[in-house]
Amino acid sequence: MDAGGGGQLFSVDPLERQAARGHGVVTSMAAGSDVIVLGTSRGWLVRHDYTFEDAHDLDLGSGRSGDHSVHRVFLDPGGKHCVATVVHPGGAETYYHHARWPRPKQLPRLRGLLVNAVAWNRQSITEASTKEIILGTESGQIFEMAVEETDKREKYVKPLFELTEQREGIKDLQMETAVVGNSIRYYVMAVTPTRLYSFTGIGSLETVFASYSDRAIHFMELPGEIPNSELHFFIKQRRAKHFGWLSGSGIYHGELNFGAQHSSTSGDENFVENKGFFDYSKLGDSGTKPRSFALSEFHFLLLIGDKIKVVNRISKQMVEELVVDNTPETSRGIIGLCSDASTGLFYAYDESSIFQISTSDEGRDMWQVYLDMNHYAAALSHCRNPFQRDQVYLVQADAAFAAKEYYIAASFYAKMNYVLSFEEISLKFISIGEQDALRTFLLRRLDNLTKDDKMQITMISTWATELYLDKINRLLLEDSTVTTTNSVAEPNSSEYRSIVNEFRAFLSDSKDVLDEATTMRLLESYGRVDELVYFAGLKEQYEIVVHHYIQQGEARKALEVIQRRNVPVDLVYKFAPDLIMLDAYETVESWMMARNKLNPGKLIPAMMRYVSEPHAKNETHEVIKYLEFCVKDLNNEDPGVHNLLLSLYAKKEDESQLLQFLDTKFGKGQTNGPEFFYDPKYALRLCLQEKRMRACVRIYSMMSMHEEAVALALKVDLELAKAEADKVEDDEELRKKLWLKVAKHVIEQEKGVKRENIKKAIEFLSETNNLLKIEDILPFFPDFVLIDDFKEEICKSLKDYNSQIELLKQEMDDATRGADNIRSDIGALAQRYTVIDREQDCGVCRRKILTVGGLHQVGRSYTSVGHMAPFYVFPCGHAFHANCLIGHVTRCSSQAQAERILDLQKRLSLMDRKAAKDNGTSVNGESVMSTTPVDKLRSQLDNAVASECPFCGDLMIKEISQPFILPGESDEKASWEIKPQPTPQKILPMTMSI
Repeated sequence: MDAGGGGQLFSVDPLERQAARGHGVVTSMAAGSDVIVLGTSRGWLVRHDYTFEDAHDLDLGSGRSGDHSVHRVFLDPGGKHCVATVVHPGGAETYYHHARWPRPKQLPRLRGLLVNAVAWNRQSITEASTKEIILGTESGQIFEMAVEETDKREKYVKPLFELTEQREGIKDLQMETAVVGNSIRYYVMAVTPTRLYSFTGIGSLETVFASYSDRAIHFMELPGEIPNSELHFFIKQRRAKHFGWLSGSGIYHGELNFGAQHSSTSGDENFVENKGFFDYSKLGDSGTKPRSFALSEFHFLLLIGDKIKVVNRISKQMVEELVVDNTPETSRGIIGLCSDASTGLFYAYDESSIFQISTSDEGRDMWQVYLDMNHYAAALSHCRNPFQRDQVYLVQADAAFAAKEYYIAASFYAKMNYVLSFEEISLKFISIGEQDALRTFLLRRLDNLTKDDKMQITMISTWATELYLDKINRLLLEDSTVTTTNSVAEPNSSEYRSIVNEFRAFLSDSKDVLDEATTMRLLESYGRVDELVYFAGLKEQYEIVVHHYIQQGEARKALEVIQRRNVPVDLVYKFAPDLIMLDAYETVESWMMARNKLNPGKLIPAMMRYVSEPHAKNETHEVIKYLEFCVKDLNNEDPGVHNLLLSLYAKKEDESQLLQFLDTKFGKGQTNGPEFFYDPKYALRLCLQEKRMRACVRIYSMMSMHEEAVALALKVDLELAKAEADKVEDDEELRKKLWLKVAKHVIEQEKGVKRENIKKAIEFLSETNNLLKIEDILPFFPDFVLIDDFKEEICKSLKDYNSQIELLKQEMDDATRGADNIRSDIGALAQRYTVIDREQDCGVCRRKILTVGGLHQVGRSYTSVGHMAPFYVFPCGHAFHANCLIGHVTRCSSQAQAERILDLQKRLSLMDRKAAKDNGTSVNGESVMSTTPVDKLRSQLDNAVASECPFCGDLMIKEISQPFILPGESDEKASWEIKPQPTPQKILPMTMSI
């Protein structure tokens, strides 16, 4: 078969002509990491390094004559370490060569042993050391060896094992290691012409092979003869994935699984999986067997004659035949094949040439190979594009459809995107009436669509919704046909419940892609009310959900919906009337849980509806409970809430709660706020209507209608009236008036003997704390009452009046004596004087107070002695010239006060001049005029400037706020500033050249 239309999988190209470089013919070849080492018939090693485009010739014969051809050459995957065996008439010798050495070194411990195979430890090998390697000899022995590049000789050579049951030469070896805990497990495979041996164990190689001295050896024996038995591992990422053994009967191969899960601390382990065998008869070459072979990831490369036949390892079919162009006539044809595990290249060689075999994406058609073998999982893992995956899904779907496994077929059809259209697949299920499979197909198809396919997702989801509803109805009809009743009852079968739960899960998953209106119409048309409510909840159409639960009488479920965080609060107000009538307790509890999130004022209509219904006397009034919660716990200030609570209290027979509510001042915590929030007029009208008289008295009192409160209290309780009369404390006249009302009521209401009435009335006077006298209540008694009945009380009253008169007389005498004292003080004040020291200084100008001349006089009206300037002397001892004091007070006073002082000074000077002009002047310049107006102005000026000492009074205290530097002293301030001295500017001479 042809592996596919992508061109050839393998190609052969000549790499080197005359590769032996004149050292005989090529007898063996090895490759690794772009390095090729050839062994020749004359005992030479020819090393071709294609990385550096270099070649080296290495003589293994040491100049000896005679035949000494290279038997086998082995090269590690890194291309650094090389082992070669030379055969000569005297026996066999083994050499080791490092890439940095100029010439190889003989390994004397292996002298005489014909080495056919070398297994490298790929996980441990380094550039400087081979670490442990295994050698197989023609005599059936297996050795362990290690070579250090620095030692230039073998570090050790240990015998590990020897075939004793059937002595055959070891033709090929492979080794792999895996870490198990803190130890290393070794896996070794060896082949002879007829057998494949496998060894495994934990520890060292010596320990592993020693353990087979007392246990059976695993081997596979195949009959037949072959020129060369070969064993190859396919290496990928430095790990062996599968193996192939070229035996006499065919190629035995399998997968390799190394790892801890297949290992144990003791015992043997079979690490080969998925074994297979390829018979040479499938090649069709009349029994011709391959001389050599190579192993790729998916193919065998078999050398038959000068042709390389490529066989697919999985399908066992030959896919290509490569012809090697071997031009030299003297050549005996292709000798063998070898592979480079590090680069994935293969080589063929004859006596003088090297050919490179390259792969070109050999796994590109493996999906088809696995598909033809019905290995669907493997086929999918090797698909490269969606079209290939669709081909695999199509084969699986068609097979399931033909086997009437429609659900499985629907799942596979849903995964396809290109091979079959959506319509074709849907029609396949519709044509056979498989609605359930069609629904499965639609659901799986939804899983495979991307978010960009919004329209397709919506349409398919809507179709799936209808199919779900159809399935549910069919189950209902089937159940109704089984039962004998005419009504269709919802079944309790597991299938029905399962499909309903599945449908609800589908609605939940698809709520964002389903069209809301269309889906609700579908649910309604099929009569699925529960699912309609469920979907409405998913779409946050909570009004529909709540309305449904209320109709079903399930108040608790409705409240649970309303209490969700994302439900708008308006729904609480909208459904409050219905919910409180349905379950008042649960509704009020939900309101109380909401606390400040609700506005109680908007719930008043619902509460009014609840209040209008009759309730048992011993029933807890839920509305009162909620209103008390709002008022007391939430500190609600809504007048409507307070009025409603007051009205409910008023309708109760027990008036205690109403009176307590009226006495509680709920607004007392607010600044400048009202003491209560209810409407007192409404409260009064309601209490009068309900005949709650004590409450009416309280309300009258709160409204400061004390006369009405006392009048109403007298109809209810005398003690209540007395208490109301005593509440007026700031208005003595009103308080007396109220007590007179109470007294009148007491006198009029008392029945019996007149003397008893008078006695009780007189006792009543003592309760007023002397506010009422006997003369105040006398008018309330009948005219025929004898004065003797009041004799004692009247005498007591007259004594009180006499005491008051004596007290007033004493107060008048005290006032007269005080007035006389004041008059004598005033007369003495005119004669008061003080003594001034002749050295006394003015407090402002610091000049002598008794200075003669030189000072301008304030006015002629001031009395002066000779040419002495007028001055002021204060009791504290400070003295000031008149002008100095006026100037100082003017500066330190406010602008209005200063203007007033200056105005008085000006008016006083004008009057002086006018008086001098009208009456003339005296000899010493003093005016002779009437002093009455002048004295008045002077008195005003004295009060303005000399009411107190400026240094000891309030004026000095006010000067604290005055600035140290006044605005007019800015020039003085500037004169004290320290200015920097100007530094002379340094002038550099400048010369100019012309």
